[in-house]
Amino acid sequence: MLCCCWVPLPCHCTYKISVSTFPSKIHKTTAFMDAGGSDSNGREYKTADEMWKEQTGDPNKKTLWYRQGVSYWEGVNATVDGVLGGYADVNEPDITCSDDFLKIILSERFNADAKTQPLVALDCGSGIGRVTKNLLIRHFNEVDLLEPVSHFLEAARETLTSGEYTNSDMHKAVNFYCVPLQDFTPDVGRYDVIWIQWCIGHLTDDDFITFFKRAKVGLKPGGLFVLKENIARSGFVLDNEDRSVTRSDPYFRELFSRCGLHVYKSKDQKGFPQDLFAVKMYALTTEAPKKTHRTRSKTQSNRPRTIVY
Repeated sequence: MLCCCWVPLPCHCTYKISVSTFPSKIHKTTAFMDAGGSDSNGREYKTADEMWKEQTGDPNKKTLWYRQGVSYWEGVNATVDGVLGGYADVNEPDITCSDDFLKIILSERFNADAKTQPLVALDCGSGIGRVTKNLLIRHFNEVDLLEPVSHFLEAARETLTSGEYTNSDMHKAVNFYCVPLQDFTPDVGRYDVIWIQWCIGHLTDDDFITFFKRAKVGLKPGGLFVLKENIARSGFVLDNEDRSVTRSDPYFRELFSRCGLHVYKSKDQKGFPQDLFAVKMYALTTEAPKKTHRTRSKTQSNRPRTIVY
């Protein structure tokens, strides 16, 4: 799993869709830092801290981690089959499920008045532009692409700046950033949605947190993040080949909390082969969701109670 917007990750377009064959375990404690995991060679780790210390515990190791991640994707063809790790058939159900999720979010978060203003999205780990081409450019007036693997980004630029995509000023790809995710800071207040798919697993926990804290400045008022990722059954799974980590849902939610983010809505991906990891989408906001106060109906509140002796 590599993001294609920062050094070590190819994304939804360049992301390796991993088979969920690696065992993992979780200790009785619920804090994610206490959750055990394993790697693709079958080695087990007692905690995530233990794994990260071994893999990225000093500056040289961390530089190597990211360099090896990007290097993996630099050897992959700039095609749908290439960026999806040989699983090109998941492209259609992936886009369909994302489209359903995005439509709900847009209808709830952006009212008719807001839609008179251009909607702008950032595609993180954009790879060859698969998600921008098939999804984002249909819903947003402008889309920027962020990808660290240069031949993926050039393939995206070639596709999205030619033919049908140049015939309309209403829906277009605008900026193409060849920058690693962990190094990117967006322009202040530019984006309604920052879409992050199949790439965040290449970031260490510390870089995950600092990325989201930096990226918040890029959101417009009311804007949000959408994160779509593989989900481990428990703990985590380290892929030694492409230098990425698949986290569990509790692991993600703990990191969201540390980022100061709130889960506005989530949805499970449907229609993928059973031998792949589960995939989940999270819509994340910087503001806490509004609490709804339940009130009894007048009929119910006036109803006589039965007293049991």
